[in-house]
Amino acid sequence: MATNVKRKKKAEVMSDDGSMTLTGHLKELRNRLIICAAVFVVGVIGFLAISDKLIDLLTAMAMNANYTFVFLAPQEKLMQYFRVSLIAAVIVTIPVALYQVYAFAKPGLKRSERFFFRLVLLFGLALFCVGVLFAYKVTLPFMLNFLVTLEGTDYITASISIESYINLCLTMFIIFGCVFEMPLVTIILAKMGIANPEIMKKGRGVAIVLIFLVAAIITPPDIVSQCFVAVPMCLLYFISIFLSGIFYKPKTDDDDEDEDDEEESSDEE
Repeated sequence: MATNVKRKKKAEVMSDDGSMTLTGHLKELRNRLIICAAVFVVGVIGFLAISDKLIDLLTAMAMNANYTFVFLAPQEKLMQYFRVSLIAAVIVTIPVALYQVYAFAKPGLKRSERFFFRLVLLFGLALFCVGVLFAYKVTLPFMLNFLVTLEGTDYITASISIESYINLCLTMFIIFGCVFEMPLVTIILAKMGIANPEIMKKGRGVAIVLIFLVAAIITPPDIVSQCFVAVPMCLLYFISIFLSGIFYKPKTDDDDEDEDDEEESSDEE
């Protein structure tokens, strides 16, 4: 009886030709989603236990600038502890989720595609971490010192809402993490034959103007924040031009013919 049940379950997952059935794919997807959800829940609980240390880590940048933090609503301080814990749990869950996506798609990928997929995942995570670290170590400390030392009336002191400060930190972390992904996006587009290095060189003047425009939109309304986002973006753009020259793969007529042959063979089948 038990053997029959096992065979029935195996038949639901695997078809006669050895490939996985739709039910099997859905079960695998469910299991991987459960793993991601479990990691997130455990992360939230774990980071709640050390949420005060996370807040100390974020506010340490502003202590040298003599900031005084306050909370303006009774629940504001408590909500920031929950908020930081949730975001930290999401950060921990993202690599696990990306790995689960890779593991789910791995059987259908070629060896070269699997290598490129792993390279993109590792390179992307590394660049995002470098962007966040750059914001934490360089951009935010300088920005906070600059803003607090602006000349003005002496009786105006800096008593910053902890909610607004956390908002600023998280916004800058996300911005710099995404901005530092530019070389990776360029490599992917170059491999697809989209990011042409010659076109990127000719359009660098327009690109710089657009970069400063985007920096003005996504940053707080001051010129220092804009420059601190725009200047690294310009440097990354020039690095992207160099990388596109290495990885650029123009699409040839042979590639189009191969795609047409594949479509014709699939239609015949």
